Amino acid sequence: MNKEVYPDCPIRNILSRLSDKWSLLVLYTLQHHPTMRFNALRHAIPDISQKMLTNTLRALEEDGFVTRTVYAEVPPRVEYSITSRAVSLFPYLNALIIWAKDNMPAILRDRAASRSVPSA
Repeated sequence: MNKEVYPDCPIRNILSRLSDKWSLLVLYTLQHHPTMRFNALRHAIPDISQKMLTNTLRALEEDGFVTRTVYAEVPPRVEYSITSRAVSLFPYLNALIIWAKDNMPAILRDRAASRSVPSA
């Protein structure tokens, strides 16, 4: 993947990689189960397709948030684990989750009120 969208702007660069539909959800899931196999991850996030989970895990691995370990077994066993970089992100991610839970009712009310106001 190795695509730096905004190489000179750390916040834009990181947000462009983590703000997709799945990355934070995968990291959140791995926070609670620090090592998981692919199918366990897929079952934990039932609405993600196999292709999207594969792409998301590759991007997270590329950025050093996840490690992929392949065991020489038949059939091969592959496990995904969080890295220290991912662990260092969790306080911020958890703060965002708390903020979202605290503010979601008001945000939903504001959205509904905004839709009911006629446009000029």
